[in-house]
Amino acid sequence: MTKLSVNINKIATLRNSRGGDMPNVVQFAKDVQEFGAQGVTIHPRPDERHIRYQDAYDLKPVVYTEYNIEGNPISKFVDMVLKIKPTQVTLVPDAVDAITSNAGWDTIKHKDFLTEVIKEFKQNNIRTSIFLDPDVKQVEGALATGTDRIELYTEAFAHEYSLDNTEAIKPYVACAIKANELGVGVNAGHDLSLDNIKFFKEQIPGLLEVSIGHALISESLYLGVENVINMYLNKLK
Repeated sequence: MTKLSVNINKIATLRNSRGGDMPNVVQFAKDVQEFGAQGVTIHPRPDERHIRYQDAYDLKPVVYTEYNIEGNPISKFVDMVLKIKPTQVTLVPDAVDAITSNAGWDTIKHKDFLTEVIKEFKQNNIRTSIFLDPDVKQVEGALATGTDRIELYTEAFAHEYSLDNTEAIKPYVACAIKANELGVGVNAGHDLSLDNIKFFKEQIPGLLEVSIGHALISESLYLGVENVINMYLNKLK
């Protein structure tokens, strides 16, 4: 079964909008695990506009499933990850002013930088993943960095899904097949939802984990968090 990691950034966004501690991100992380999620994902950004760096530390004692921290490996981020030692770190090339993740790494251009960062994380027993556009050449480049996994950036798939799902999925299938051949694990995330997750999971060989936040939280406003998590788990079987 593909694991479901719930990205709780949107809970922090809601909390921050009022300046208090409601909803509480630590309690929410406890709850989603209790409801069946197999991981918790956060993506702190330098301006801390949703998840704060302190949240990352506060969550460490309560995440008993898999703890995945995403972000651009600037020095502050690297130091934090090395102190917390989550299950997995996902490297994302975010621009400082990006509203959300909008591109994967060029693993060929940035090979030396990624190799150095990944080596340090792996020496500390932290599983590594690189956020990638669905490009087979980038998967091959990822192998050369020593990463454990890649995370396929699925916005393009989600956008094209309702127009022609068979065409939309093709580059992702090709990348997953190549990653499997190379012994690199496959994760995926961005704009996956209850509408498209089952098809995506069924088509992608060896899909280990999906990280879902915005859609899951939005769907939960109507259907309830516990119900939505179990709906995802059923579609990921």
